[in-house]
Amino acid sequence: MTADWQWENAVAGSVAGLATVTFSHPLDVVRTRFQVYDGRNPNLPNYKNTPHALFTIARSEGLRGLYAGFLPAVLGSSISWGLYFYFYNSAKQRYMKNQDESSARIHLASAAEAGGLVCLLTNPVWVVKTRLQLQNPQHHGRPYSGLSDAFKTILKDEGWRALYKGLSPGLFLVAHGAIQFTAYEELRKIIVDFRHKHNSLSDNSSDLLTTGDYAALGASSKLAAILATYPFQVIRSRVQQRPSTYGVPRYIDSRHAMEKTARLEGIRGFYRGITANLLKNLPAASITFIVYENVLNLLKRTRKD
Repeated sequence: MTADWQWENAVAGSVAGLATVTFSHPLDVVRTRFQVYDGRNPNLPNYKNTPHALFTIARSEGLRGLYAGFLPAVLGSSISWGLYFYFYNSAKQRYMKNQDESSARIHLASAAEAGGLVCLLTNPVWVVKTRLQLQNPQHHGRPYSGLSDAFKTILKDEGWRALYKGLSPGLFLVAHGAIQFTAYEELRKIIVDFRHKHNSLSDNSSDLLTTGDYAALGASSKLAAILATYPFQVIRSRVQQRPSTYGVPRYIDSRHAMEKTARLEGIRGFYRGITANLLKNLPAASITFIVYENVLNLLKRTRKD
């Protein structure tokens, strides 16, 4: 794969990420607030369920509340997806030169490599997004006024290390992308092979797959990844919370968060907000891969012309 093809993947990935965030952000706000709620923080409201959370936030905070942290989410998602698809396809082509490797192993290694690089580059953006999403009328202290103010305040009050809180569970979450992309690629290959055997009119895999196929593949691969890795998302959100007005963090580090969650909340604590997460991510994954595959196909056709 040439550099031009890799950048086409990056552009398609960025457009897909932007479409995904715009559609699903209110559910992302709800998920984040559920994830960090442990029943012991007076600064966090208690919601009964996802519909109640959406209604309460809309009523008490308006559209601003439902789209809290939208700018860093857009930047982070667009940059992350663009870099992810670029690094993933670049790594996949490199690994494919070794004919001894199986396709599943190639996809897994490529996704893991891409996820690790993206995590290191974008963690500060996710810290800011999480903190902006957790701001609510019950919040004490001076709130961040926006993306720029959040970055400046964090650097001033806590130092640059604070921007890398949650990096450890974030690196473990590399497995999320690895599982998702491996499942997507393998399921896609099965469908293409099946269609190819029953359709001799085209050798192009993109001609054998429909928008419905991309939607189903995106959702099913995402479901597998969520069920396997969701506890790491909860721990990352908890660690990335803003310290109290006295500068004391609720959780010292990821290990402390895991131990405290397990002791006080049990297994249920590690899956808080998963309903909102599924409602957000399954359709979002479908949209992401529909947009990605169609934009990529368009760029390929434009390049040929």
